[in-house]
Amino acid sequence: MAKRAPFEIAGHQIAPGTRQTIDLPVSTLSNHTPVGLAAHVVHGTHAGPTIFVSAGVHGDEVIGIEIVRRLLKAPALRRLKGTLIAVPIVNSFGFLNRSRYLPDRRDLNRSFPGHEGGSLAARLAHLFLGEIVARCDLGIDLHSAAIHRTNYPQIRVSPDDAAMRALADVFGAPIIMQSDLRDGSLRAEARAVGTPILLYEAGEGLRFDEYSARVGQIGILRVMAQLGMIPARSVRPPKTPPQFCASSKWLRAPMGGLFRGFRGEGDLVAAGDVLGVVSDPFGEEEQEIAAQFDGIIVGKAVLPVVNEGDAVFHVARVASLARAEDALDGHSTQLADDPMFDEDEII
Repeated sequence: MAKRAPFEIAGHQIAPGTRQTIDLPVSTLSNHTPVGLAAHVVHGTHAGPTIFVSAGVHGDEVIGIEIVRRLLKAPALRRLKGTLIAVPIVNSFGFLNRSRYLPDRRDLNRSFPGHEGGSLAARLAHLFLGEIVARCDLGIDLHSAAIHRTNYPQIRVSPDDAAMRALADVFGAPIIMQSDLRDGSLRAEARAVGTPILLYEAGEGLRFDEYSARVGQIGILRVMAQLGMIPARSVRPPKTPPQFCASSKWLRAPMGGLFRGFRGEGDLVAAGDVLGVVSDPFGEEEQEIAAQFDGIIVGKAVLPVVNEGDAVFHVARVASLARAEDALDGHSTQLADDPMFDEDEII
């Protein structure tokens, strides 16, 4: 059998059965410090799909960075078939500044496909799309809620993509959300160049949490096993199917003041349930926030100070509270039963 060819990227060659971190030059800071896009390539001995796993498209969304770190330590990668490209921090500028945005105040996830002669965001988008995304068969992009909000672990797929919906089931996050493609987003432009993407949302900006990290890492390994990249025995399939939600709605603060939430992310709620209240600082006025339909809280504000109209609860609609409860209980039980990571893996 012919030996597999090296993987070539940005002038580097990664031999079969080896792994290497490479730097793709992006820009130079005003003090002449170079900034690059760092990617870790694991090139398997045997042929298989090429996938990328990315995080930090928004610089303050750090939970994905932790998931990538854990993924690269997984023993199953020693028997990898195909190629894995892991990019833990796409937006290094935002990461260094603990900011969602780039220094030009642009959102990288609204700047694709970009242009090599455009703004800083456009140049980074163009580089990432051309050097990483376009050469892959599949991508998994990791996100969290913005700062002062948190998301319950969920996979987002477009409504007309049956293949990605099937892989979302394999990933096994508690929730699958139907989400349209947005102009300028990585998911939309990746699809245009033939690379479908699973979008994982979990946790809070600038924060780690163990549940989100474990769901993310296990989900990626499940997808890799489904693609034949790692042995199927490396990870267990989901105990119960994820809960699919075709629509959702943000509930907003009815007045400015102090927000107290009575329910948390992952909670099932019935229409009419009081989820929280907003009060003025003197306690003279108080307005309740109630669920408008049966659903699951998939996102929540964590900052107690709100202005009128601020988004405070993100509720996804479910057809049956009983079926949704069974699905969420099954996921929580399985994650609790899975072997814990080594001590240096625990946050």
